[in-house]
Amino acid sequence: MAHNTLRVIPLGGLGEFGRNMLVFEYGDRLAGDTRLIVIDVGLMFPNNDMLGIDIVIPDMSYVLERIDRLQGIIITHGHEDHVGALPYLLQQTDAPVYATRLTRGLIEVKLREAGIRDADLRLIRPGDKLEISPFLLEFFGVSHSIPDGVGLGINTPVGLVVHSGDFKFDHSPVDGRRTDFAKLAELGGRGVLLLLSDSTNAEKPGYTPSEQCIGEMFADVFANAKGRVIVATFASNISRIQQVLDTSVRYGRRVAIVGRSMTNNVRIARELGYLSVPDDALLTLDQLPLYPDHEITLVCTGSQGEPTSALVRMGERDFRSIQVVPGDTVIVSATPIPGNEELVNRTLDNLFRLGANVFYEALLDVHVSGHASQEEQKMLINLLRPRFFVPIHGEYRHLVMHAKLAQQCGVAPERIFVMETGDVLEVGEDQAAVVDHVADTRVFVDGHGVGDVEQSVIEERRSLSRNGFLLATVTVDKYTGSLIGRPQIVTRGFISETESNGLLAEVEDEVAAALALGGGRAELQERLEKVLSRLAYERTGRRPMTVAVVHRV
Repeated sequence: MAHNTLRVIPLGGLGEFGRNMLVFEYGDRLAGDTRLIVIDVGLMFPNNDMLGIDIVIPDMSYVLERIDRLQGIIITHGHEDHVGALPYLLQQTDAPVYATRLTRGLIEVKLREAGIRDADLRLIRPGDKLEISPFLLEFFGVSHSIPDGVGLGINTPVGLVVHSGDFKFDHSPVDGRRTDFAKLAELGGRGVLLLLSDSTNAEKPGYTPSEQCIGEMFADVFANAKGRVIVATFASNISRIQQVLDTSVRYGRRVAIVGRSMTNNVRIARELGYLSVPDDALLTLDQLPLYPDHEITLVCTGSQGEPTSALVRMGERDFRSIQVVPGDTVIVSATPIPGNEELVNRTLDNLFRLGANVFYEALLDVHVSGHASQEEQKMLINLLRPRFFVPIHGEYRHLVMHAKLAQQCGVAPERIFVMETGDVLEVGEDQAAVVDHVADTRVFVDGHGVGDVEQSVIEERRSLSRNGFLLATVTVDKYTGSLIGRPQIVTRGFISETESNGLLAEVEDEVAAALALGGGRAELQERLEKVLSRLAYERTGRRPMTVAVVHRV
């Protein structure tokens, strides 16, 4: 291809759920004369085997190495998987961030918590056009499970690219803001070079039901609830929260918002006019004892079984001001994110043990997806009729399924690119190809550390969690190399203290023999670790992490 090409580089969100981050780069790369924009900077919650990890964020090194060329950051909507890693990028750049009104409000809360107070946040609206040279961006509204979501028409020097954002075709959304069919048809009429489209529900046939269906389910449950109603959902699912508020008012209940993130999001959404509820319908936690249970609704976090969330703590009797009691009705209004099933099931069991009436996905239609199903995905492809197609946002099987749908809609197989995080797609006016692969490492955030926990550390944590460890400390004469005193054995998660005393008696002679072979401290420690590992396995059949420490006196 020519030197001046468009490069589309996903740094997250392909082959996985979460970490959505997409780079558009145009210019003469060989001359180092390119310009970049970034669409979304999301996080991913850790899998069960990512022990001790708080969140996972994209490997941003490709952008950071070209940070002086970054022209702007566009956020399509306010969900964590699209905005959660933004503070980590803004610590490295003062590039402007473009977002709709609600999304900007949620970003401001997140940045304050991260101690970032000077970010350049700029407002966009559906229907706006924005020039960020060499790109001209056109924003169109999309229906999703959070208000104020947008997709993008990106005019580039090689042609028109459309990024769907997270979308579905909901004809009766709670907030009244429908996906902009007219704009999509207009873009399609101009000729779309490349479509990047949300693949989350590519396995699901038919159409995604309207969010309004959840309101009907809430009404049925509320009408029959004798005590408190506790609804757990995502803190950013503003449309779902609105329906809980509306149903509570309808059935004469007042609502308490529980959980820091839920409280922050509800406050911002009310201030900006995206949530409507009478002031006298809201309660603080301190006011709960003043009202009978059948007049109370609680809205909280915990739909994914997050260990520190409000619902999980209630289920574990670890929430001081709220105790789940028989007669309470709990609605878990979300589908478990893949990998969270075990945490969610444990929470459900705890709630049942406490005597609550629990409704969740397997029992009742308590959740409606915010993503397009197959017929809607095909409708978008047919509206836009793209020359090239890239499925985005989903695990690999979802991308493959979406690619097959595109073929059904007439896109030639050779013009469809099933990419993964880190792949580089170069696009010209009449051709496209995956030409390179850049950094695709998952960056782990653990406490205050960002990226300092490598995969090897995670493997060590897994080993410790499965097998425990054995630490042996020995003291030797620096002149003769002979053992002084007895080895000190410490074990954790391996064998009991009584057994470790028995092991000490068995290893003393072999430790002395290993020391007698001489050598430097590192050599002695390595030899002792091998001896201890062998003895531990011979005695117990287990393989603890073994560490030897040699002191010379």
